[in-house]
Order: sequence, then C-alpha cells, then structure tokens
Amino acid sequence: MKGNCHIHALLDGRDWRKAIDRHREKPEESFLHEMLGTYAALGYTYLRDGGDRWGAGAKARSLSPAYGITYRTPLSPLCKKGCYGAFIGTTYEKLTQYRDLVVENREMGADFIKIMISGLMDFDRFGVLTQKGPELWEIPELVRIAHEEGMAVMAHGNGANAVLAAAKAGVDSIEHGAYLNEEALHAMQESGTVWVPTLSTIGNLRGKGRFQEEAVEKILQSAMENVGYFLKIGGKIAPGDDAGAWAVPHGCQTEENLLYQAGATEADLQAGTKAIIEKF
Repeated sequence: MKGNCHIHALLDGRDWRKAIDRHREKPEESFLHEMLGTYAALGYTYLRDGGDRWGAGAKARSLSPAYGITYRTPLSPLCKKGCYGAFIGTTYEKLTQYRDLVVENREMGADFIKIMISGLMDFDRFGVLTQKGPELWEIPELVRIAHEEGMAVMAHGNGANAVLAAAKAGVDSIEHGAYLNEEALHAMQESGTVWVPTLSTIGNLRGKGRFQEEAVEKILQSAMENVGYFLKIGGKIAPGDDAGAWAVPHGCQTEENLLYQAGATEADLQAGTKAIIEKF
C-alpha cells in the first residue's frame, strides 16, 4: 500500500491564507477532487490528514472512496490557547475543555485526535522554534485523556523535551520532530511511537531564497541524522510530507527520496506505513 501519512487537504503548498479563504465558507470540492485525483494517479491508496477546522479534510474523506483511497482525518486539531496551532485548529484553555473537545471530535466522526505540543522550526535560526507549546506536564495528560476516550493521538511536535514527554505517555505518532536527542528517540522507539519526519518541509526550502540557506541545510542535516539513528535502534519511520505546507504541493515526490538518503529502505517505509494504518 502506498501512503502519505501526513497531508493537509486544506492547503495548497503556496499561500496558506488564500488556501484557507478557499474553503472558509465551505470546502471547495473541485480543489479536493483535483487533489485526490493527483494522489490516485500516483498510486496512493492511503492518506492521513493533519486536520483543519473548516472541514476540508472531512470533505476529502467523504470523496476519497471514489478514488480508491482510504482517508483518515482528526477533523480539527486541538491546541492550547496562546500556543501554536490556532491558525488551523480549535483552542482550549483547560484540560476539562480539552476533554470535551476530544469527545466532540470523536462524536463528529474523527478518526483520531491531533494535538499541537510545540511551535514550528524557525528556518532562519537553527535550534529555534517559532512559538511555544503547552507546559511539559500537560503533554502526557493530553495523550492520556485522548487514549481514555478511545482515540489514537497524532502529535505535532518539535524539540526534545516536548517529544520526550509525549513519547513517555505513549503517543501514537510524532509529526515533524526537529531537534530530537537520543533520549527522546529511544523513548519513541520503546513506546512504539511512529515518527513522520516530514523532511520535505525542510528540504524543499533549499534554493528558494526565502530563508537562510545555511540554517535550512543545518536543520535538514540534523533531522536526517536523527532519522538514521532512529532506524538503527529499531524505530518506525513513516512517509508523510505535510503536503500543502509551503513549497510542498500535493503529489510532491521528494519525501521518500530524502528518507532514503537518511538511511531508510523501502521495507522500513512500508513497515512504518503499516504501523500508522494499524494505529489510525
């Protein structure tokens, strides 16, 4: 089965604000049909969405059977107020509110829960994240609550401390995962957390002139080295390129090549994809 384990039906790889406007009133079906047709033509039969609060992912899921695609979505991602993620997800302030949103998403048909536990990489400054995530002590609670409600958890996470906290709590997948250390990587492997590194979101920035090239190269090299190490200790890596992110159009074919360069084999990626399908 050929899968892309992290896409955003909402976005188009060019301008996230205009992309949101496209779907703001209601999901634009013509765009979603074109997107699904692109994946089908490339042989994809499994897509896992990163979620949005306007229903683009949910509409894509409803259209996907016609393309022979199994589509999974968390509906709206959940993020703490004042932290990264409000541009695309639903915010909460207290854990009681978070639990209510988990239940609401589940009852509305979410396939899993997505949480936001860190900011993004600052592509001009190696080692720096753009915004904060929830407090470290909250992260295990987010995972625990969702699991208690019977939902698998996808976590947008960068930085060793946030990812370590999520992995120790048994989070089902980590998305992105910049700046991890050996402790976090081992915790992910030991808990069976699948890592979706989305290397294309870094690699596709090279030569674009938007960010400092030296910083982009350093961020990419660090991530690829961690991928290689994670595979060596028995961790599972799944391909997912965060399609829709800037410079990563739907149907982009760079992710697997970057993962191969980092040391993954086709068998590794098949095993990772299988693990994602089984969890989500």
